[in-house]
Amino acid sequence: MVIQNILDPIVKEGIQSIYKIDLEKVEFQDTRKDFEGDITIVVFPLLKLIKGNPVEIANQIGNYVAAHADIVSGFNVVKGFLNLVITDRYYIDDFNQIPDFSDFGMVSKKKGAIMVEYSSPNTNKPLHLGHIRNNLLGFSVAEILSASGKKVYKTQIINDRGIHICKSMVAWMKFGNGETPQSTGLKGDKLVGNYYVKFDKEYKKQIETLIADGKPEDEAKKQAPILLEAQEMLRNWEAGDQETVNLWKEMNQWVYKGFDESYKELGVDFDKNYFESNTYLLGKEVVADGLDKGVFYKKEDGSVWIDLTDEGLDEKIVLRADGTAVYMTQDIGTAIQRIKDFPDIDGLVYTVGNEQDYHFKVLFLILKKMGFEWAKNLHHLSYGMVDLPEGKMKSREGTVVDADDLMSEMTKTAGEISEELGKLEGYTEADKQNLYKTIGLGALKYFILKVDPKKRILFDPKESIDFNGNTGPFIQYTYARIQAILRKANFDSKAPVDVKSLHAKEKELLKLLQTYPVIIQNAAENLSPALIANFTYELVKSYNSFYQSVPIFGAASEADKVLRVQLSYAVSCVIKSSFKLLGINVPERM
Repeated sequence: MVIQNILDPIVKEGIQSIYKIDLEKVEFQDTRKDFEGDITIVVFPLLKLIKGNPVEIANQIGNYVAAHADIVSGFNVVKGFLNLVITDRYYIDDFNQIPDFSDFGMVSKKKGAIMVEYSSPNTNKPLHLGHIRNNLLGFSVAEILSASGKKVYKTQIINDRGIHICKSMVAWMKFGNGETPQSTGLKGDKLVGNYYVKFDKEYKKQIETLIADGKPEDEAKKQAPILLEAQEMLRNWEAGDQETVNLWKEMNQWVYKGFDESYKELGVDFDKNYFESNTYLLGKEVVADGLDKGVFYKKEDGSVWIDLTDEGLDEKIVLRADGTAVYMTQDIGTAIQRIKDFPDIDGLVYTVGNEQDYHFKVLFLILKKMGFEWAKNLHHLSYGMVDLPEGKMKSREGTVVDADDLMSEMTKTAGEISEELGKLEGYTEADKQNLYKTIGLGALKYFILKVDPKKRILFDPKESIDFNGNTGPFIQYTYARIQAILRKANFDSKAPVDVKSLHAKEKELLKLLQTYPVIIQNAAENLSPALIANFTYELVKSYNSFYQSVPIFGAASEADKVLRVQLSYAVSCVIKSSFKLLGINVPERM
């Protein structure tokens, strides 16, 4: 049982007994490491209700709690902070009550369902570094929400229509000579992406030619023949021209297959895919209904808007004058469609970059105004961009960091570092390659997920693959070290722990382990894998300090030896569990 839950009623009883006051909330915090104690009661908030010296008040409460709580062995007061010392027996008994650390902290009984959307790429280019952060965040949040007790559906919407794919199609028709992924050996998403870059180069060339012929730049940009061809192709697609639709289907299939290979390598998956070509008309009926209800209004030109100025936003168009939908219309309709497809969900999480913060504020507000009860459970998992030491990425110019290339490079770098460390005796070549991939992708994922989602990241591949510090490989190495200890333990290490007292390092580890279920719930509530990642790092640091400070197999007693092996096992289980929530594998040997 969590310490706060044991102490809370006792503290409230004490305050009622001493001061005749019914306290609503006791403020607890971890005791600072430079003071003796395990948990601290903050007395300052009580001064609004109790007149007196905070040190005297803290001492009076401390005396009451020490007399009435078996788990408290002593206390000390520092100004307005009451530091309580918890008995070793409490931690030992709590540890013995956990039957299986392999599923510790996981809530198996699901209550409520939620959908998490992530990835949502365009079909004119392969996945890049920005998509990697998006996918890792979305997938990890889905895993964390599931561990916290939610049923989770993972989804993406693939942006498979519009001028962007028509640009790749036009360039392929003009310059492709019928080449395919099979004929070139290229992944389909890379092949199509090459033609998107080719279109941009040709478009710029044509603009320069038109300007040289005397056209103003603005006019040249609009009249470049290759752009006019792409616009005509888009009109043909929307009109259902069979030849255009067939080419669109073929090239998109190339891209879908390429995406699937990248997702498999990255270790993410989806329960359902939505396609913009099927959803772009959704929402028009909802707008008509909203007009009848007075949620929207129509301007003289026939366009439909919503006025959100009273909510501190502005006016937003939801239907053009010609009756065509905008992105907002589509997102309104898609959200409603998802609730129809999965009636048990009562909320959605959208994993989308922070440049869309305003869009989602408007979307959520519109759905609330339309009267959808579930709209209060919509969340935008907003995240910052990923930068590189080399500068900003641009898809049209072909300067993006390709996701496949980055994953391959991370695996290669992990291999080079592992070879230098020279601890791979007895590994087959296949074993080595699997290990390099585990380390390389673990480094990439951990580096990205340890940062709060809202913050921008400067990603340095070399810095991420370091076997020291707050990195994936450092944590993986500790896990592998523990597995070696467990293999060496040739005695019953699962018997109940029966020691009389704890070493300070043992107690520190037990305290950290106890907080893991709370960390999972906090990470789910805040949609933040960073809380899981940084907790795991703190746990590993504490374990390594324990490993350096106390002998395991050379312990003074059999009971101490059993405890230390069991502690090692519990830590390894939590590392494996927390890394699974981050989508990271752990090696049995390193």
